[in-house]
Amino acid sequence: MEGLKRRLDGILQAIPPGSSIYYVDYPVYNNGGDLLIMKGAEAFFRDHHIQVQARYSALNFPDKLSIPKGTIIVLQGGGNFGDLYPVHQMLREKIVADYTGHRIVILPQTIFYRKESELNYTASIFNRHPDVHLFVRDTLSYELASERFHSCHIRLSPDMAHQLWPIKPMARPQKDLLLFLRTDIEKAGGEGCAEEPNNRAGGGDFLDWATLYNRLERKGINVIGRLMKKGSATALLDAIWGKYSDYLVNKAIRRFSGYRSVETSRLHGHILSCLLDKPNTLLDNSYGKNSGYFHTWTRGVESARLVSESVPPQLESQRSV
Repeated sequence: MEGLKRRLDGILQAIPPGSSIYYVDYPVYNNGGDLLIMKGAEAFFRDHHIQVQARYSALNFPDKLSIPKGTIIVLQGGGNFGDLYPVHQMLREKIVADYTGHRIVILPQTIFYRKESELNYTASIFNRHPDVHLFVRDTLSYELASERFHSCHIRLSPDMAHQLWPIKPMARPQKDLLLFLRTDIEKAGGEGCAEEPNNRAGGGDFLDWATLYNRLERKGINVIGRLMKKGSATALLDAIWGKYSDYLVNKAIRRFSGYRSVETSRLHGHILSCLLDKPNTLLDNSYGKNSGYFHTWTRGVESARLVSESVPPQLESQRSV
């Protein structure tokens, strides 16, 4: 895990220490995995004296924004590069199209497209920009990006959450098994609810990000998001969200700390478990993101194992896209 954290230093080739940046598309929603990525990115900026001059989410990035010359635009990493999450992809494409005079760095992403036409559209935008640096989290994404985004600088890198290594547990384990399973569009086998624990051998407590946070906590996220969308007091809301997202991430750490082992189909359920040095079993998502990451980075982590070695049909189709 220490070695994976050191591998993130490769990003300094694109964002040298001491750089001034605008940090764009950070998450303001209840996906704790994306919050871990954000916290890892912010830790990386602090550790390398990278100066964040402004922050924008997808909710409050303006149609027109004057960004000082020489400032690097840094886009959030994660697993939303492609056509599954159009809000974030459209923002990414807008920035690449509108800011051809600035270096643009996209922190480590997994790339997945269902439609070749959408991939071709993205490539047509990216290949017109002279200085895009795209970091990707797995070898399949690297092969795809190297083939299609021929004008971009493509590099392989672990997820930004590894900058948080090591994370100290916040509680002693009191329960045996946490089943942290997807309930969204990336659930293996299609959309719908993940299996309830009483249908699984050995039982266990069942959670996903949507159920880890309670109704009041989700309401707090929504209120901050609505205020951002209205353009209210951006700097103040950034500060409030920074503190509140610390609370949300710490809640996830405390909850995971309370179990002896974790079984998860969430990539960041796996990564958080590894950061806590907790035994964990990783299941794949709908298109092979989890297995791709495991084989690229975490297969050497002694506390982790991957259950499914099969390649989903969606991943096979992407190989030919």
